[in-house]
Order: sequence, then C-alpha cells, then structure tokens
Amino acid sequence: MDGDRPDPVSVTIGAARWRAVLDDAPLRCRQAVRAALDRAAGVPWLAAGEVGVLLGDDRAIRQLNARHRDQDRATNVLSFPLLDLDRGRPAAEAGQGAAPDPRFGPVLLGDIALALETVCAEAGRAGKPIGDHLCHLAVHGTLHLLGFDHQDDAEACVMEDLERTILADLQIPDPYLDPHIDDVAAAARSDQHAREAV
Repeated sequence: MDGDRPDPVSVTIGAARWRAVLDDAPLRCRQAVRAALDRAAGVPWLAAGEVGVLLGDDRAIRQLNARHRDQDRATNVLSFPLLDLDRGRPAAEAGQGAAPDPRFGPVLLGDIALALETVCAEAGRAGKPIGDHLCHLAVHGTLHLLGFDHQDDAEACVMEDLERTILADLQIPDPYLDPHIDDVAAAARSDQHAREAV
C-alpha cells in the first residue's frame, strides 16, 4: 500500500462478536485479500483493485444468500463480483477495450461476506485455527471476484492450487491436507458463493 493511498481492502465488522472471537480479523482479511490480488490478478490494474469485506454473522449472511441466491441458509463466504473476469483477466479481453485509467482511481472488484458462526464451526470441525480458516475463505472469495470458479474438477484443481500457493505466501498450512476438511471443501464446492454482477 502506498503511503498516501488508502487501503484498497475495506473491512466492515457487521457482527461485534468477531472482535471477541478473533481480534485481528480485519487485519487478517486485508492481508489475505491483498495476497490473493498480488498472486492471482492477471493484469496490474486488477492487482490494485478495491475489495469490500463484510464480517457478518450467520443471520446476515443467510439473508444475503436468500436474497441473491434463493438459498435460505447461512454459508461461510459469499462473493459479489462487479466485473466479468476469467482467471484474473477480463473475460472478453480482446474486445473489451483499454484497461481502466488509473487516474480515475482503482477498479472496484466487488465484495465478500463472511459468516462468523459458520466460519468458527468449520474451523472447529477441521481442527484449524479460526484465523487460518478465515484467511482461506477470504482468499477463496477474492479468487471468485477475479473470475476463478470450481464448477468442475478441472476448475476446482486450478483454484485449490492457487489457494494453496497464496496461503503458503501467508505462512498458512495447506487447508486441503487435513482429512477433516473434506466436509468443508465439499460445502465450498456446492453451496457457498453468489456469482453475480451488481
């Protein structure tokens, strides 16, 4: 981050209990999102993009999930991309014209919302520190903002390998090595993200 430039990752604490559970949750989210942007953004203007993060509770995330995905249940992380991207690049790069002009400020990439109780429960089942699991989900959500997905096995392998690399940059162990994470990974593939332009 430049000395005069505001942080490109804005974290809102929508559930005060996050402070009691993990007092450095906003810092961890910022670090995870920045690491994902640095590693996965295919073009420089995306790496400098802005991301909003909501640290909410299950109730708030359930409402978002119901409103935007017609699924009336809480989930660990939701992603709301603002750009049509494919693996860190504009989806129609050739026909999309010039990159955004940096004089007008960074590009808004989208928002991520994380659910406190679900994140804590998954971390507990997997025997992982809550902070590590939070970082994993923040990275996962950021990759969705950049156009990565896990709709099929090939896409899932690409995305999971990238997650491992980014988390290693943050000195967080591979979240897919632990046999207890299988239920979390399956849930991540099946029901966790809104992929819609706002």
